Amino acid sequence: MKSARRDSRTRILDAARRTFAARGYTGAGVDHIARLARVNKAMIYYHFASKQTLYRTVLQELFAALADHLRAVLDRPDPPAVRLDRLIAAIAAFVQERPYFPRIMLREIAEGGTRLDQETLRLMSALPQVTAAIIAQGRTDGTFRDVHPLLTYFSVMGPIVMFLGSAPIREQFAQRLLVPGAGVDPDAFIGHLQEFVQRGVAAGAAARAASAAAPPRRRTTV
Repeated sequence: MKSARRDSRTRILDAARRTFAARGYTGAGVDHIARLARVNKAMIYYHFASKQTLYRTVLQELFAALADHLRAVLDRPDPPAVRLDRLIAAIAAFVQERPYFPRIMLREIAEGGTRLDQETLRLMSALPQVTAAIIAQGRTDGTFRDVHPLLTYFSVMGPIVMFLGSAPIREQFAQRLLVPGAGVDPDAFIGHLQEFVQRGVAAGAAARAASAAAPPRRRTTV
């Protein structure tokens, strides 16, 4: 019985992620989620007190998993520049494995984060905290200049969410030959972003000049 209940909870969360991504919070009906999860509506309320609780659980589990994923970057004894590359690659890999992530994020941003409770915000804050720790290490050893860690975080997260979330639009650009290079491979984009961010945080004019003269970077993996 317990196994069946755990299985139903897993199916409900999977259906909820897809539904919230496709329809947003307001458009996501509990009836639809129940049909998609192959459970009756009462089972949803058994596991989750309300649609709001279900939505917050989706967000909290998502950000908790991403935070654990990124903390693994800090557990490796790499220099700060390598850690920063690995951070970018880790975020991108996490988002690529969860196509619903950009849609949920962008919808929540568009709606002003009005449904984010204290626990969800706490879990979300772990992401810029990991970025801040890497930036602090680089500033201490002279690798990075004095950059704002939160702005650096948004300079990383924003492009990843926008690029990966815009895949259907980019495909149409490429198919209709509207935008040159619209069919760029995600790995090429991540390599570009790693290079772009590294140049932005590099300490000293000499470091930036050396980076500018360097050949194109290949994506650093997680």
